[in-house]
Amino acid sequence: MSKSLLKKIIVSVNGSQSSIHAAMYGIILAKQYGFSLKVVFVVDTATIKFLFNSKFFVPEERDSYTEALRKDGNTYLAYVEKLAVSKGVKIESELREGSVCLEIIKAADEYNADLILIGGKESKGKTLPFAESNRNIVATAREEIVNFAHCPVLVIHKPEIEALFKIS
Repeated sequence: MSKSLLKKIIVSVNGSQSSIHAAMYGIILAKQYGFSLKVVFVVDTATIKFLFNSKFFVPEERDSYTEALRKDGNTYLAYVEKLAVSKGVKIESELREGSVCLEIIKAADEYNADLILIGGKESKGKTLPFAESNRNIVATAREEIVNFAHCPVLVIHKPEIEALFKIS
């Protein structure tokens, strides 16, 4: 008998629609195949620190912004937990702080994840995939996770996932 390649999946949620779609995809996989699922939101304190050191934020703004991101992270994690409950799937969730790439990879390593799910690029129109104007913090973190993770990474591009989630 062969051993299953996948038992534990981690999903990176950042509040974008594509990351929620990745979470939905993970919930469907967990339900259909009995995988363990963990969802992680990272408060990007590394970027906040960079902006503060660049004099973009004063201390009060930095603290206020960090706290707002923590609140948002907890809201998104609670939302994904409700989605999982609606499908009868138990999940773990965790709010972390630091560099998005490093924290997702650390979380996957600590969880002994066999797969990381991340949302794909959201685009409303046709653009060149590597155009300089498309580069941003989220895209950079996604690219770094794909390149440096210690387990496979699946980028979810599934626009019809909401309809599939409803019927699963």
